[in-house]
Amino acid sequence: MKQHNYTATIEWTGNRGSGTDHYKNYERSHRIVIDGKADIEGSSDPAFLGDPIKHNPEDLLLSSLSSCHMLWYLHFCSVHKIIVEEYVDQATGIMVEEESGKGYFKEVTLNPAVCVKDSAMIALAIELHQKANEYCFIANSVNFPVLHRPKVTASTSQR
Repeated sequence: MKQHNYTATIEWTGNRGSGTDHYKNYERSHRIVIDGKADIEGSSDPAFLGDPIKHNPEDLLLSSLSSCHMLWYLHFCSVHKIIVEEYVDQATGIMVEEESGKGYFKEVTLNPAVCVKDSAMIALAIELHQKANEYCFIANSVNFPVLHRPKVTASTSQR
């Protein structure tokens, strides 16, 4: 069994001068720093007084699930000689906030629209979404369902 280690530095950048002396007196802004990579400017969701133009943890969780699935999917298509020409996922997530303020993701749905080179590849291309889900590190790490509604089309027909 291999072990992979990751590090990230999360730096709060939202101190307006009085720290957290009051709930409305500080920004939720922060920076995600990973050595050798571009920084990510983050905040909380606007519903929680966050900056709407910055990524929030919920956005990043949804994006992590979607991109992990896509990368495994492209790998399995390559291994099976399926030529993917386009891949776009309009992923959606449902988060529930309890009266106490606690919350959790109830489910995520991935909606990948895939274009393969040949229509003869469509059936297997659809099946490989299940295999990608089984291998996705992020999907295997969450405690809610990650659903898939793939649509696969072909740019040409086999002649």
